[in-house]
Amino acid sequence: MNSLIKFDKSFRNRKIKYLAGVDEAGRGPIAGPVVAAAVIFDNKTFHNKINDSKKLNEKTREELFEWIVKNCISYGIGILDHLEIDRINILQASLKAMKIAVSNLKPEPQLCLIDGNKTFNSDLKTITVINGDSKSFSIAAASIIAKVTRDRIMKEHSKNYPQYFWNHNKGYATSAHIHAVKQYGISELHRKTFLSKILNEEKQEVLF
Repeated sequence: MNSLIKFDKSFRNRKIKYLAGVDEAGRGPIAGPVVAAAVIFDNKTFHNKINDSKKLNEKTREELFEWIVKNCISYGIGILDHLEIDRINILQASLKAMKIAVSNLKPEPQLCLIDGNKTFNSDLKTITVINGDSKSFSIAAASIIAKVTRDRIMKEHSKNYPQYFWNHNKGYATSAHIHAVKQYGISELHRKTFLSKILNEEKQEVLF
């Protein structure tokens, strides 16, 4: 039996029929939203390519996204924009996005497996799983849904802001992206709390 499926099955019992895997994408970027996803499968559904989204190439993630959507019992997505991230910090924004994603599931899960070591306040039972996207089938599927959804958002934004190369870097702080910020300034979609160090360095360069 696949180890990811085996992991999820270890939590199932008569009281837990609907198990949700929950993960997010976009904690690290300096621009754009954080996106969380939650996915419920029945205990027989399986795809041997599903794994941590970071271990998959973009083409495979896109293909698996479509498979997950068609074959899961339910999936939910939560999106918090750059303004909310700046307002409440990225950790709280990530947890809030996860809670929204879970709230969009039908039926309601009896247990949520959360990637990482932090969870959100909920009446639902939650269990945190460090490196869960490499251990749990449902968390890995959620990581794919979240990653593909966020990448699509950033590609769409890139049409209006081509100078930042978001279609390639997806908002992460690559050297080209940082150079573009220093050359063109910040856009309305940048996370200002993430850019304070870069902008302060730029001011110091001007002063000297």
